[in-house]
This record gives sequence, structure tokens and C-alpha cells, in this order.
Amino acid sequence: MEDLQRVILVHYHEIGLKGHNRSKFEKRLVRNLEALLTDYPLVTIHRISGRLIVFLKEGCEKDVAFECARFISRVPGVARVSCGFKCERDMDAMGDIAKLALAEAAPFESFKVSARRAHTDFPIDSMQMNRDIGAVLCEANPDASVKMKNPDVTVGVEVVQNAVYIYAFSIPGIGGLPVGVSGKVVCLLSSGIDSPVALWRMARRGARCFAVHFSGSPETSDTSEYLVQDIAEVLDKYGCISDVYIVGFGEYQKEIALSCPPELRVILYRRLMFKVAAAIAARIGAGALVTGESLGQVASQTLANIHCTDAAVSLPVFRPLIGTDKQEIIYEAQELGTFKISTEDAPDCCTLFMPRNPETHGKLSVVEEAESVLDEDEWIERILSEVRIVKYPKR
Repeated sequence: MEDLQRVILVHYHEIGLKGHNRSKFEKRLVRNLEALLTDYPLVTIHRISGRLIVFLKEGCEKDVAFECARFISRVPGVARVSCGFKCERDMDAMGDIAKLALAEAAPFESFKVSARRAHTDFPIDSMQMNRDIGAVLCEANPDASVKMKNPDVTVGVEVVQNAVYIYAFSIPGIGGLPVGVSGKVVCLLSSGIDSPVALWRMARRGARCFAVHFSGSPETSDTSEYLVQDIAEVLDKYGCISDVYIVGFGEYQKEIALSCPPELRVILYRRLMFKVAAAIAARIGAGALVTGESLGQVASQTLANIHCTDAAVSLPVFRPLIGTDKQEIIYEAQELGTFKISTEDAPDCCTLFMPRNPETHGKLSVVEEAESVLDEDEWIERILSEVRIVKYPKR
């Protein structure tokens, strides 16, 4: 059966609820997959009723097809991925292909057949297909049982206008919306554990994420800059990040430390970061800022201090992790693949010129008065002229 056409069915959920906009979301997901699958033997991607069909080259090995399916499952907008075969609309051929698909899903002790007829021009209805193909599979697998609820394997049979798609290997995707359907955001991205997860969550909601990293350079080494680029490479693999703006922030922190009350340094650092990020957002047409803060985790994340920092900009500031505890964030970072990078030791701006007793309940009027001695407009202009941009995607 070397000439069999292997296919991957891409199922989605939220996109299917978009009514008149559904076609736009589907087309975006197709474009995203086409851009991301350059390392796999892709022929084309078609849209059929409620599904995308990824066609792989004839002769594609099972392991390559399954690896491609696992990759697709990590792309935002994908709810489930199924790997199988295309065949003709003939019951004998369908039975043979169903046996092959089920064999590739081994080991298993129980199975069921779930047939779906999208076009009534095929004379055999779904219930009859379930019975007939199920009988073929029972004969080929006498030691396995048919189990209608929670079987080990479900053999999917989808009959469309001119073909049948049959699969048994099926895995969940990460869900969400395709990257690019929800506008642009600017994410404050450190080399730590939290902010990559926050960015990834926004990408899952369809946002095109640009990142800005505030390095402690030249007051510290530039190690964090390279770690952030490593993190960006992980995010780029699944199309979750666009350009990264790298800002040498150390000298501005030093000026704040020399000019302002020590207990307000953390708030003033954050306010300047937000202003720089907002200026970058204005340049690229982004509609919001994103941070990796969760409530009360450190001094900068009390309600009062969040109010003081948010007041520095007019853009909305999203905090996808605001109600998440550290263990949940660590788990997501491990699943994402950024955790190991984020645990490497690197000095960055977050630990530079830190006060012994930072203010935890800042008052906006006091913060703004302390900030008034700083020449921030000139600083921001200089930062924007010196910022280094690392372009993504790199495909």
C-alpha cells in the first residue's frame, strides 16, 4: 500500500462558532499551518465541512506522519488532530483502510467505529457504516472488544463528496484561535518563567505577539538577551511570536536610582518600561500591552502598585497569569518547552539597583511627583533609536 495517500485531519472548535467570520478564521489557520509545516512532506491543505485536511506526499512513513500530527496539535487554533488515510468511496476499500489505520494505532484492547456522512449521495448511512466496518475490524482483531463508551481507540470514518478519510490515531490540540485573528499586542518578555507563558496564552487567543525585552545592559552582562532569544525560538516554532525588541535598560535604572526615593524605584522602573513598550506599540499598531505578572507575587504586583504602573500608559494592560499560582505557571512553562531555559542563571534588569525595602502600596500622586525630575521623553526617544530588533518568524 505504498501509494496510499496519508492525510491529517485538523479539527477545531471555537473557529466553528464564528458564524459569518468563520471562513476568515479558517483561512488564517491554513496560512499559519502552511508557513509552519515547511519541515514536513506537505502537499496541500484543503478546507472541507468543519475540518482542514493536510495532504502528505505519497510514500510518507507512519512515524513522519504521526510526528507531523503531534506538531500540528501544538499550533494555536487546533482542537484535535487525527492522522489517517484518504480512500475511495467503496465499502471494501474502506474496510481494508480501516484495518490498516487501526493496526497503526496499536496496542489497544477495545475500539469502536464512528462514521460520519457529509453527503447523502453516498447510499450507506452512518449507522450502517459503523456496523459493516465494525464487523470487518472485529474479524481482523478477534482479541479486541467493541466498546461504545471510552474505547481505547476510535476509528473515524468521514465520507465527503468525492472521498473518504479514515483514521484511528487522534490526539487533542491546544485549542484557542489562530495567531493573527485578534490583532497585535506588545509583550514584556524577560528570561524568567512567567512572561513566556503569558505571551503564549495571548498567542492562543489569536494575538500576534511582539516582544520587548529590557536587559540590564550595560550595567550587567547581556546573558538574558541570549536566553530571551532562545525562548523566542521555542515560541516561534509554533508561530507564537513576531519581532523581539531588545532594550539596554541598565543606565536608565541607574539614573532613577540616583535621582528618586529608593522605595519607589521598582514602580518607576516599571512605569518607564510600560512607556517604552507603549511607544513601540504605537509604531507597529498594537492595541495592548501584556505582562507576566500574577497578583501579589512580588512587591511590584500588589493592587496599589499595579494601579501606579498601569497609569503610566493609556493602552490596556493584559495580565493572563493574574490569578495563577507559581506551580501552575511552572507546569505550563514545562509543557511549552521554555522552563529549562528560564531556569538558567542570568542577571537582568529585574534585579538591578533593587531597594532594600520597596514600596508595596504606592500612591500615584507621590510616584508622579518623584518621576517629574526625570527626563523620560528624551530617554524614550533615545531608547527607540538604539533598540535592537530580532526578526521573527525565522522560517
